[in-house]
Amino acid sequence: MTAELLQNPFFQRALAAGLLIGFANGFFSGFVVLRRHALSVSALSHTMLPGIAFGILAAGALTQLSAFLGALFAALVVGLGSVAVARGERVAQGTALAVIYTTAFAIGVAILPRLDTRQELEHWLFGDILAVGPADLWTAFAIGAVTLLTANLLMRPILLTLFEPHVAAAQGVPVRSIQYLVFALLVLSLVASLQAVGCVLSVGLLVAPAATVSLLTNRTPLLFWGGGLLGALGALAGIVLAAALSISAGPAIVIVLGTAFLLAWLLSPRYGLFARRTSA
Repeated sequence: MTAELLQNPFFQRALAAGLLIGFANGFFSGFVVLRRHALSVSALSHTMLPGIAFGILAAGALTQLSAFLGALFAALVVGLGSVAVARGERVAQGTALAVIYTTAFAIGVAILPRLDTRQELEHWLFGDILAVGPADLWTAFAIGAVTLLTANLLMRPILLTLFEPHVAAAQGVPVRSIQYLVFALLVLSLVASLQAVGCVLSVGLLVAPAATVSLLTNRTPLLFWGGGLLGALGALAGIVLAAALSISAGPAIVIVLGTAFLLAWLLSPRYGLFARRTSA
């Protein structure tokens, strides 16, 4: 059965997509965990739903291109819009994101009853990585390459902006541009995982890997590269588990990553359950 699956081109593309998306999102999850942006990721992931609805209205049908472009547009508008609103320093970025996100989501919910493709939306809500085509694979590769290359080239100014924006500004770092860039990369990572785990579960792929690694080490480089490795392995394991148990791959990937997080919490020598007992 395993040999037959490995010879299946759909399964091969699913494994390749899981490897690419899992590593890129796992690497970027380091920024999410360090800056504690998990709630922002959750809001942006749900924003992709109304974006898909708008994409259907604009294209007249639910296609991979309309769903991808709609989700990308909505997440960029909401994410970068929250950064722009917070620029005046009167409203916090989290507050602006909550208002804009809920408004966009409400519009999407209002539009959904008018669409004739509500049942097909399930694939985009929870992912369908086995349906990944060659074009989707190249898209995932391109987004992953852009995200990884940009994050590594600008690692120092990004981290300095996230933790010490005033120091960064004093050193000549374009703080506002870096903030926009980080949110743009976050949106790209979310949209790239759309086909793999869907709108609802994409937050797991962008939070769980680095969160798990953070329980095992305090070294920042390991948080990124370890998160990328864990994200890739978790995606591959989830796809294989889904095939073995005949369940959807998206939920299986998140279950694997969630299980790894719980095991790290239980077994971590410094932060785990055993450490709590010894210190008592």
